[in-house]
Amino acid sequence: MYNSSSALFPQGDCTAQKPQSAIARAALPMVLLGALAACQPSTAPGPAAGEPKAAATTALQAGARVLQPMGPAGKLDIHLVGFHPMKDAPQQQMEAHHYCHQLNEDLAQCALFDSDAEDARLVGIEYIISERLFAQLPPQEHALWHPHNGEILSGQLSAPNLPQPAEHALMERKMNSYGKTWHVWHPSDAVLPLGEPQLAWSFNREGEVDPQLLARRDAATTTSTAERREHRRDLLPLARPQEGVDALRDAFPQATPWEGVQQAKAEKNEGAGTTPRGNR
Repeated sequence: MYNSSSALFPQGDCTAQKPQSAIARAALPMVLLGALAACQPSTAPGPAAGEPKAAATTALQAGARVLQPMGPAGKLDIHLVGFHPMKDAPQQQMEAHHYCHQLNEDLAQCALFDSDAEDARLVGIEYIISERLFAQLPPQEHALWHPHNGEILSGQLSAPNLPQPAEHALMERKMNSYGKTWHVWHPSDAVLPLGEPQLAWSFNREGEVDPQLLARRDAATTTSTAERREHRRDLLPLARPQEGVDALRDAFPQATPWEGVQQAKAEKNEGAGTTPRGNR
């Protein structure tokens, strides 16, 4: 999701890597300190249908890890944790672990999991584009892309195991960006992904996200959401109004605005975040 991250911290978030730039070399002591912390999963994955793995399956997996390259999956080198409501059902919310690769300065792609454990469930995908690319989209596409300023400025979006200065730089690079996210395994699904994919959205006001989601994440980290928000106050001057900020307003009428998170222009009235017909 996040520009220039691969150059700073390549391949993995639990092991200190060789820095690739002067900025990374300057940050190396902090990275090493962060790497000393135990990289234990912060969220338990949900259950999945099926019998336990057989010994033969485990052996085949071990051989494949040795003999087969990771390919594009090995490039998912940045880990972020955020919270997603479903746009057409905003009371349905979940924590999402993003494992992302920056394809270029304007486009990133992420695999989404329900946990950071090794047996986490793959629950969706997200594409992240710059403000510049969003401006080039056809108008009918805009309703499919959620804004990111609220996630960043509120302190909801985090990058586990990165020292605060590095996380701050990561978030600064993604101010004013947009994401297109589809979830295929929903929180209400017990042990298998069921039903149709759902378009996910972002939270853009205080009082929209389930406070229990924030509390569980904060309990597993050393920096709270409120502390992240305070650390990012210097990003407020970078924030420009974004489309999609008001998409969930009708679903959460008591929610209050966050400083710096503003709707770019009046949207067509499609209800509380209804996905355009023909794009479901």
